[in-house]
Parts: sequence; C-alpha cells; structure tokens
Amino acid sequence: MRILFCNFEYPPLGGGGGVINALLAQEMAKRHDVTVLTSQGFGLPAERMENGVKVVRVPVYFRRQAAAANLGSMLMFLPMGIKAGKKLLSTQRYDVINTHFVLPTGPVGDALARFAGIPNVLSLHGGDLYDPSKVTSPHRHPLLRTWVRRLLRRADVVVGQSSNTLQNMRRYYTSEISGARIPLGIQRPKRETASRQTYGLKEDEVLLVTVGRLVSRKAVHQLIATVDGLKQERVRLLVIGTGPEERNLREAAAKTEVENRILFIGQVDDAEKFRIIHMCDLYVSTSQHEGFGLVFLEAMACGLPIVCYDHGGQTDFLRDGENGYVVPLNSIDLFREKCRELIEKDSLRKMIGESNQRAVEEYYIDRCAARYEEIFAKACQTSHGVRGI
Repeated sequence: MRILFCNFEYPPLGGGGGVINALLAQEMAKRHDVTVLTSQGFGLPAERMENGVKVVRVPVYFRRQAAAANLGSMLMFLPMGIKAGKKLLSTQRYDVINTHFVLPTGPVGDALARFAGIPNVLSLHGGDLYDPSKVTSPHRHPLLRTWVRRLLRRADVVVGQSSNTLQNMRRYYTSEISGARIPLGIQRPKRETASRQTYGLKEDEVLLVTVGRLVSRKAVHQLIATVDGLKQERVRLLVIGTGPEERNLREAAAKTEVENRILFIGQVDDAEKFRIIHMCDLYVSTSQHEGFGLVFLEAMACGLPIVCYDHGGQTDFLRDGENGYVVPLNSIDLFREKCRELIEKDSLRKMIGESNQRAVEEYYIDRCAARYEEIFAKACQTSHGVRGI
C-alpha cells in the first residue's frame, strides 16, 4: 500500500502522539510506501527520508516550543497542511490516509481524502477529545463539539487507542460510532542502563521516575509534594521532559525544600530515555488523564512497577496490585503510601517488575502495525461505511 500519515506533530516535535506515529510509520515502511505530512520548525528540513519514511514538513510560524504546540501553530497547520497535501496527492497516488488527532489534524486529513477520493482512517489520541485540565478542551465547547462530531462521522474508520478514548467519543460527540480499538505499541528497548554516577546519583538511593511534557495535565507538582511527604533522604525523583510548567515546578521544589531530591533531566532521545528508566526503581505518574499512557508500557518493558491514577486509557492494561498500584484520581495520601510500600519492599518491586516485562510482550509496535494494516486494507476495499470494524 501507499500510505499517507497526517499529523500536526512528529518527532522531534510534540509528545506521545507523534512518537507512536513515528514508530507506526517506520514499522509499516518495512512493507509499504509511507509518507508523513507534518509541521516544520526549529530548523527541521522541509523534506527528508527518516528510517524509510518520507517526512514532508510544512511551515508553522507561531510555534515557540518543540515539546508543546500553541493555538497559532495548530491553526496554521490547517491551510498549510491542506495546500502541501494537495500538491503531494497531485503527483503521487496514495491508497489511504491515516489522520492522527481529530483536532487539529482532522480537517486536513478529511479535506485531502475527499480531494483524492481515498479513505480516511482517523486515529484518536484521547486529549484531542477530552482533556480535563484545559478550558480549551473540545468537549467543553458546543462549536468545537459540533466540528469534532462532523469529522468523526465523515471518517471512513475511527480508531481509538483505549476503551476510555472511545467511551469519551461516544459520550461527548456521537453514540452512533463504535470505533475500532487498537492499543498503542512501543519499540522493544535495549537492555542498557545509564550510569548513576553520570547523573550524580548514589547506588543506595531509590529512584522514582516520570516522563512527559511538563504541562498542567501531568500534575507533576503532586509528585514533588509526594517526595516531600515521604521524608526519606534516599528517595530521588527524576523528571524527564520539558514544557511550559518547568519553571513553576522548579520553584515548587525549591519552596518545599526538596530541590536536592528532584532532578530535572530535560528532553533526551529515546535511547537515553530507556537507559534512564532502566536505571530507576519505580515509575510514578500523577497525570490527570491519559488517552492511552504509552510511557507506562515503556516503564513496564524496563522492568519497573508503576504507581498512577485510575483515570484514563492505562486502565485497559494496568491492574491494581498486579502491575503496581492504580489509585483513585487525586487520592494523594494513598498515592504516597503506595509509593512508600514499593520503596521499602525491594523484593516486591523486583517481582512486579519482572511480571511487567512479561505482560508488555503484547504491546510492541509490530502488533499495533499489524492491526492498522488490517484496518487500512478493509478501508481500501470498501472506501466507506466500515466504522464499526
């Protein structure tokens, strides 16, 4: 097949939605002709082959951070993406378009599919439908809900990466579409571990780690409060990622006098990210909502137990007491006590970590790509009316 992916973010821009798109595109490029249409910025080339994938980037002039988009850059992607996409489609035949994020990418994929007369598979990532931390979340606004509903109904296939995402689609937008659930996949990490000495850490310290864009939805300030509440000098929290909340979080760490136990690592490449996770003892997240929670799988693959909340797509594959602890949303005291239990019980951490490495085998990228290939093939055969696959 000739596959055109549309996504306003693609590495090194953005977060998990772009990462999974890249993994999916690279896996499919082993068997298919794959192009990605995405945003340009920060000195990135307009066109380049990356791991077998042709990546075409269109200018968006208002983006200020690689880790997080702003409204101006997202709005600009609509006309620029449609213009560049039509140029691509005028010179190259594609069999299917896979659009990632109903907003802001959805209008681009919809317009291009109709321009070329080919099916559009719309992939939802959770936050594009429902983000409780944002006043701009589409589910809060009648006009945006109407726009999203229209795009959902016009797509040939709607894919959600979790039961939670599909439930939110039916709850807030349209109950007539069942959608296809395809769990996200991760790359199989190498068994390499970063050196604690490199990061100024001691061998007897218990290392908690969290990964993600530093935005309000991640509620990393709760993790800082958790470290403060544990009152254990040998516990350190490593924060991987950057974002608009970083300055506030550093100030919060200083105010609670745990600055010396919080290590802000910043943005690192995937290889180093996995090495750091391997080096740690426990993965923690106080995110208020995750459409899927790709990083939980990455932590499992590295042999870490997990402590997180019960709100989001991670509840499809995380079980309380099996993969770690999944506690009620914003139950901060219980969250801290579950962390304390795993910090103090080395043997329990090891047992859960080994179990997690076995459980994650079902969630590697080749499984995810195979499911998408089935969806693409059926969409190409029928061209429309297969939303309930």
